[in-house]
Amino acid sequence: MRRDSRLSGVLHVLLHMAEQPAPVTSEALARAMGTNPVVIRRIMAGLRDRGYVRSGKGHRGGWTIACDLASVTLRDVYEALGRPELLAMGNRTEAPGCLVEQAVNAALGEAFDEAEALLLCRFGEVSLAALSADFHMRLAERGGSLALETNHAA
Repeated sequence: MRRDSRLSGVLHVLLHMAEQPAPVTSEALARAMGTNPVVIRRIMAGLRDRGYVRSGKGHRGGWTIACDLASVTLRDVYEALGRPELLAMGNRTEAPGCLVEQAVNAALGEAFDEAEALLLCRFGEVSLAALSADFHMRLAERGGSLALETNHAA
């Protein structure tokens, strides 16, 4: 089963953007993330609609952070992405009249709901500023640079 890594990817992009003194093009972000610029633009549109980023056109255009990193949480970004599925597991629905399936689905459904609520609560506790601080701590330990294309070195 394929995992949805959009949230992780968007957070990655946002932290890179926060480190750049000038707007970053979709092409540069796509190169750093190993994806297509169209994918970057599609994702960024939802973030722009929420006021987290802004875009500029023309020669010096590109994407910039438009918010205070301390005021935006992982949950905010998750919601800007359209609330993608958090859990890969789900209930069996082949025999809705089966009492065994109903009992199993009731138990699993409750557990899934509780897990999702807990995860979303935790997402609401972690700001982009906290992620940025963690990145800076790791960068200082490694003695690395802030270059967009070189921060992916092992």
